[in-house]
Amino acid sequence: MKKIIVFVLLAILLSGCTKLDSTYKNVINEAITSKNEVYNTYRKGYKFYLPKGLYVDKKDEYNEVIKSNGVEYFLYIDILNYLNKKENSFVKNNSAIYSEEFSYNNKYGYVEINKRNDKYLVEIMYNYAKIEVMVDEESLGLAVANSIVILSSIYYNDNLLNNLSSDNILNYSEETVDIFKTNGKDTSNFLQYKEVYEDDDEEDIPDYDLIR
Repeated sequence: MKKIIVFVLLAILLSGCTKLDSTYKNVINEAITSKNEVYNTYRKGYKFYLPKGLYVDKKDEYNEVIKSNGVEYFLYIDILNYLNKKENSFVKNNSAIYSEEFSYNNKYGYVEINKRNDKYLVEIMYNYAKIEVMVDEESLGLAVANSIVILSSIYYNDNLLNNLSSDNILNYSEETVDIFKTNGKDTSNFLQYKEVYEDDDEEDIPDYDLIR
């Protein structure tokens, strides 16, 4: 727990667009090599750690919208690829502000940051899950830190997942927005993902834990 707290504080101090390579590499390496096994969010088949100040606003099966101070983190757990041990390919995007892959203990991932008008779209994939978040420049470091802490902390319950109906997982997967194929393109599915899983009229939906 202490290491995670220090890690997040470090990201806050280093937030911004200066010295991107060393800053983001250090932040990511600190998270993925952490030996802490701390969890505070539990789901059917997996669990993960939410840093202080973040909370789950909406969830639907393997999709979740996590919020903090008005910022929305869109989390997708790729259960099918995890069960099949299939990694997503990475193509470095030279037009991005930052685009790098990384790996640790046979877990592969990448981080990509692109400017969208006056904001920045952060995409991080790791440990068979992905987070997309749109933030201001001053929040870049914290967004990267929060995202990689969540992704690196995900622990999958193989026994439970293997006992789940493969048909149910397949059917659900066909209905979700595939945000894992955006790397290397000029645009992301962020807005499409937001439109599909954000309530059109929250007043008409009594259960605010549900996305649809």
